[in-house]
Amino acid sequence: MSPSAVASLRLELSLVQPVLWAATARMWRSGSGLPGRYRRYLCVMHQVIRASVPLMERAAARCEALPQDQVAPPLARYLRAHAEEERGHDDWLLADAAATGTEPGELTHAVPPAHVAALVGAQYYWLEHSHPVALLGYIAVLEGNAPAPGLAGRLARETGLPQAAFETVRLHADLDDGHSADLDRLIDRLPLDAAQRSLVAVSALHTVGSLAELFDRIAAAPTEWESPHE
Repeated sequence: MSPSAVASLRLELSLVQPVLWAATARMWRSGSGLPGRYRRYLCVMHQVIRASVPLMERAAARCEALPQDQVAPPLARYLRAHAEEERGHDDWLLADAAATGTEPGELTHAVPPAHVAALVGAQYYWLEHSHPVALLGYIAVLEGNAPAPGLAGRLARETGLPQAAFETVRLHADLDDGHSADLDRLIDRLPLDAAQRSLVAVSALHTVGSLAELFDRIAAAPTEWESPHE
């Protein structure tokens, strides 16, 4: 018997996720640069997360334009519901940034770097020119790599920043495990054909690589991202 779609996806991800975990560890390493890395993380993740609801809404609309596609109706229902669950999470990041002393305009007016556009923009391409099911691979990686439960507390202790600056990290540590389980059940319920399963996997693998690059850039603290607070 062939493995389920979720089992296949999780097996493929298990081969590459150590790269992402290593990049995450470098980003959160202890040291005097940690407050600046955290501020950069908030800025970049705001650039990523503010695209989540528009992405899901566009993918749902594409699904609703494919009434004869067996995958599209249940996928659209999931995306509409999940978009509502994720709505406003970019505002959480703005509030966290404000608690660090960063003006919200520093996040909202910053030009997103090319590697953020590459991470998010690939999803627009696939949902428009292949199939919106690609977005499930992206969501699987983002929600399957939730912050560790104790991370917010450690960051607060080691950076000296106020507890209020870590609400998004704390909340996602609580929420994303449940979201990931819901997504796994959906993927196994959808009547995905071989091409669609492949598309989900390609999207997920791209997301792992792009997210690892993003975290490595934060960890390396490129000069163009230096915070005025450091």
